[in-house]
Amino acid sequence: MTGGLEQSATAPPTLGERLDDLLARAGAKGTFAQDAALAVAAALVSLVLFWALAPAAMRDPGVDLTAAQARAVTAIGCVQALLLCLRRTRPALCLAAIVVCQVPVIVTAPDIMTHGLGPMIATYTVAAARPVRATAAAVAAAVLTESAAAAATALARDGGYAPATITDHATSSVLTYGLIAFAGAYAASRRRQRALERERAAAAIRSHRERAEAALGAERSRIARELHDVAAHHLSGMVVQAAAVERLIDRDTASAKSGAAWIRSQGKATLENLRQVVGLLREHDGGGDGDGPVPGLSMLPALVEEARGLGSAVAYECRGEPLRPPPIADISLYRIAQQALANARQHAPGAPVAVSLDHGDRGVTLEVVNGPSARGELADVGGGGSGLVGMRERAELVGAGLEAGPTGEGGWRVRVDLPVPETEEGELETGVGR
Repeated sequence: MTGGLEQSATAPPTLGERLDDLLARAGAKGTFAQDAALAVAAALVSLVLFWALAPAAMRDPGVDLTAAQARAVTAIGCVQALLLCLRRTRPALCLAAIVVCQVPVIVTAPDIMTHGLGPMIATYTVAAARPVRATAAAVAAAVLTESAAAAATALARDGGYAPATITDHATSSVLTYGLIAFAGAYAASRRRQRALERERAAAAIRSHRERAEAALGAERSRIARELHDVAAHHLSGMVVQAAAVERLIDRDTASAKSGAAWIRSQGKATLENLRQVVGLLREHDGGGDGDGPVPGLSMLPALVEEARGLGSAVAYECRGEPLRPPPIADISLYRIAQQALANARQHAPGAPVAVSLDHGDRGVTLEVVNGPSARGELADVGGGGSGLVGMRERAELVGAGLEAGPTGEGGWRVRVDLPVPETEEGELETGVGR
């Protein structure tokens, strides 16, 4: 049942996580080393891009750009990319330094509106790592800085007010920093959402396991109490009767006396072993008075009548000559029938239920079948819940086979097959089971 939850708790790695893993395998250990490797790669890409785009810009009649200016812009773009080595250790300082480097780019070539990889990656990192207000303040500072640099350059070059140049640089800055900041904030939001989903899935797995363990412990405690109330009681009687036979025997028959002593010793050993099993099963006692009558297959008719009194349409059929299964098996079959009827009432209210008990030559078969709910829902009793866990525990305890699953008509069927082997004397066993 926890397999799907465990898969949902493990989200696929993000692009940044995959990149960090790739750099780690390449030998870049630690955050700074990985960011330094990224900065070098970004500088190389910036160098190629600037050199590839510079000739086209110089041929544009509306752009005043010389070869010396193109080389200067390329060099500054590479410096901006190299500053990305600080992008995660000092993100705010990294962005501020890159924006400062953007000022000489505007002063050197005011006619081009260019932003390299450095400003984009630094802005994305700040937006992904800082709150929205801090990111908005950083973007506003970058836009104002570049707009002021453009205004000062236009005044110095043209000797007057140049609104077109200022507007173009301001628009370019807003679009570059604003869009990249939005992408970084969205990625951070998605990352937080995935972390929250993983946390919730892990909590659901823990809760599911705790409920299953609690149900299993409670069921074992109930089984342990019934083992003590029935089996220990009968074995104690065996010890007392064997001791009485040993004391009251009036014939000096060595073999008889030895046999009685053997019965007594075996009774004590069995009782001691039973107490050890009870101690292992009952880690936490579930309470209860323990003074009521011990239920068994003979009380199935009363259980059916009780279910009918609760409003269920229950049919009961008993076939064959009643066998006498071991006491613990007798209790376990009764409890399984009780749980199956309770499941039918809970998950298929109003559905007809058929209970059959078949006594064969060497075993007992108990079957509880219910149809679909009278409200139209498909019956689903047990589907991995604690009720089915308890039934399987009881069946395994007495060596019975249990089958539980849906029927072809939309109902649910529980079937238990309990073999009852014969003893060497040909009589059916009546002990505490195997």
